[in-house]
Amino acid sequence: MDPMGLLIFLLIGAIAGWLAGVIMKGFGFGLIGNIIVGIVGAFVAGLVLPAIGVSIGGGVVGSIIHATIGAVILLFIIGLVRRG
Repeated sequence: MDPMGLLIFLLIGAIAGWLAGVIMKGFGFGLIGNIIVGIVGAFVAGLVLPAIGVSIGGGVVGSIIHATIGAVILLFIIGLVRRG
């Protein structure tokens, strides 16, 4: 992966993590935490969305939406575990 690809990867993760934190009020993890949540969220969405038959377009915007959906799912599960 070239440096520009890595930068875009981290930027998409940060945006997705931040958006998920805004959607799931009360979850703020800072820049590094948002990047991690966004990247893990993209992985979660990569497993969950195809299993339920959801397909999101390609490109940067599609990647951000995909990772955000996964990050929201991840934060929802984290919220359930914290309560329990």
